Amino acid sequence: MTAMDRIAAVTRPLLQVDGLTKRYGARIGCADVTFDLWPGEVLGIVGESGSGKSTLLSCLAGHQRADLGRILYDGRDVLAMGETERRGLGRTDWAFVHQNPRDGLRMGVTAGGNVGERLMAVGARHYGQIRDKATDWLDRVEIAADRIDDRPSAFSGGMQQRLQIARNLVSSPRLVFMDEPTGGLDVSVQARLLDLLRGLVRDLGLSVVIVTHDLAVVRLLAHRLMVMKSGRVVEQGLTDQVLDDPQHAYTQLLVSSVLQV
Repeated sequence: MTAMDRIAAVTRPLLQVDGLTKRYGARIGCADVTFDLWPGEVLGIVGESGSGKSTLLSCLAGHQRADLGRILYDGRDVLAMGETERRGLGRTDWAFVHQNPRDGLRMGVTAGGNVGERLMAVGARHYGQIRDKATDWLDRVEIAADRIDDRPSAFSGGMQQRLQIARNLVSSPRLVFMDEPTGGLDVSVQARLLDLLRGLVRDLGLSVVIVTHDLAVVRLLAHRLMVMKSGRVVEQGLTDQVLDDPQHAYTQLLVSSVLQV
């Protein structure tokens, strides 16, 4: 069964979020966020700095604990899970792509070792097979096979980000969280990385939650879009519909500011 066949056979969302709220004292991180994410779907979350989008992503990925609400993954209550079970999800079914690839890589380990570690976390033990799969994934993200024994510090920022993507996707996760994956990169590097991500998401049938301030990124990658302001969702819908005909004044401001650049 192909990735697309598996998606077509699914009858419930992969991720269900209901009333998710996180506060820092009197300040709202995110409040009453509700949405469903289906297998093979990409949800983009946009908003200015301080809008709550990164707090929301952190709570979804388990890096912070929400104060209120529910997160169901494949029907299982994530917030009711023990720490060991949640960590297990982070090594198997889930992956997290950081804005700064150094946060998602082990800089003292070779490129092949970075990819291989993720495979070992899901049970791989045969060195030759691990190295072969690591080589294959380096090729998928456009890193030459003869760089497999180089350390990430020898790579450019764009190559480090591609290596982080290979490390995360090699174990075939079902759900990927991405935090500004093209942030800080040159425009030409961003374009290549976005093309790469779009192809991988499509070919692997991934479900993705991607946080970004760049509307061009979500237009290219996201099926649906959620706009946040002051910790709350102010608009959501199909990406093209939201961007081409924004209803909320804040979304209109975001779109118009891009058009004026």
